Amino acid sequence: MALRNAVMAALLEGEASGYDLAKGFDATVANFWTATPQQLYRELDRMEADGLVAARVVEQERRPNKRLFSLTDAGREAVRAHTAEPPGRPAVVRDELLVKVQCADAGDIEAVRTAVAERMEWATAKLARYERIRQRLLAGRSEEAYFAEADRVGPYLTLLRGMSFERENLQWGDLALRRLEQRAAAHKQQSE
Repeated sequence: MALRNAVMAALLEGEASGYDLAKGFDATVANFWTATPQQLYRELDRMEADGLVAARVVEQERRPNKRLFSLTDAGREAVRAHTAEPPGRPAVVRDELLVKVQCADAGDIEAVRTAVAERMEWATAKLARYERIRQRLLAGRSEEAYFAEADRVGPYLTLLRGMSFERENLQWGDLALRRLEQRAAAHKQQSE
């Protein structure tokens, strides 16, 4: 998937500046796509040149003017075309932590355990952020009411997938920590 598709997905929420997109990417599409602010700005410029987004300048006092981007009709058509295409192959996991875990028996098990624990802290924080977004989307409604009443269900469905992913990370991390601790204890006994 190209970054532009993720940007278009974020712009379905409405007009936004590049700064707002960069800041809000965490609240809209970060559970399935990440990008640096520089990547977003470059992509917005390309998308504007391609006619997928339109920008308008908002003059500000005491701050630089900002450009607000919105999807054009061509951008909305590109979203429709993108959703009609079959998805590419599932994402490939490239995770340095998993390489470290793979090498734990020949390496520093305690350092690997620390890295797993840090990943779990990160997943816990991300899950808490996703839960706040979920509560904001639900706005006091049940999920059933949300799905019946909301203008768009896609953001909620992708949020649920992100939450599921982070819960699984925590479950795996708990298992990995227990097993690595057992292995470290066994190595300690053998060396005594």
